[in-house]
Amino acid sequence: MTKDITLTPITGTDLIAWGHLPGAQFPALLERAEAMIADGASVEDIRATLEVEKPKVLPNIPLHATGAVPFHENIRAETPDEEDNVAKVRETMKVLMRTPTVVSGAVMPDACPAGPVGTIPVGGVVAAKNAIHPGMHSADICCSVMMTDLGDADPKTVLDAAQSVTHFGPGGRRNGARFTTSLKLLDAFRENPFLNHPKIMRMAQDHMGTQGDGNHFLFIGRSRNTGRVAMVTHHGSRGPGAVLYKLGMDVAQKFRKQISPETLKQNAWIPADSAEGIAYWEALQLIRKWTKANHNALHQATVEAGRLGDVGERIWNEHNFGAPCRREHMELSQ
Repeated sequence: MTKDITLTPITGTDLIAWGHLPGAQFPALLERAEAMIADGASVEDIRATLEVEKPKVLPNIPLHATGAVPFHENIRAETPDEEDNVAKVRETMKVLMRTPTVVSGAVMPDACPAGPVGTIPVGGVVAAKNAIHPGMHSADICCSVMMTDLGDADPKTVLDAAQSVTHFGPGGRRNGARFTTSLKLLDAFRENPFLNHPKIMRMAQDHMGTQGDGNHFLFIGRSRNTGRVAMVTHHGSRGPGAVLYKLGMDVAQKFRKQISPETLKQNAWIPADSAEGIAYWEALQLIRKWTKANHNALHQATVEAGRLGDVGERIWNEHNFGAPCRREHMELSQ
């Protein structure tokens, strides 16, 4: 005599009871459970099969004790206003240094608060172990300065040429006025899971040859030492970097909620050795290349528009970026 047994469908409630965390993987798990029921598997077999799909329980990492990780001050106050500023910088740095990944820090002479207490200040630097903090390099990734030595060029001629090719303000260039973006660089963007994003891919082309707004500038001046004219630009990664920052913060928040919910939201991090961390680090390096190319495009376009001949060195330096330091990562706030 045989007995037919019909199992009740497995639900999301069952998965949660078995220790699975709700998420995008639930539909696939339920579909597998349904297929196993159709094949006659028992509830015990289904549970055992899906057990390997449970996310690993990550350790809950506590904050450092206040003052446990000191920071260096390379700043001096000489007026009451400066004293007030330094006091606020110290306050935010003391909270920032409690972030579990942070191993050292410093404040530079231009330091000033940049957000709620605990946010890395302007002129702040921290070294973090096995962690990338998107909130510490901010949306203006790789904000940087480029200078081109233009020799004995007429400053007004250079300024007129620069004015004819540069683009300030929000948004990008219209069709017909866009600068060429390296196809090799765009292909590298497509291969990165963070940068292969419709908005980033479009902005990587639209925003090439643009400088944005805020404190970004294009400056023409003459060296006091040599008398030679120079062009200086100041801007970061524009739209592509801003979108990458948002995507990075979304991933960092997921990790923060799992492994260090006490950490301030702005100080959330992506573990550098995780798949997400490796991809994000590669994305940062590509955004760095895009930003340098953007500066260079404006400088070269100015040289060509002004028909400038006596061109010397071109120097570029970023001041808002994440940089490797042995096995740690160093985050700099502009």
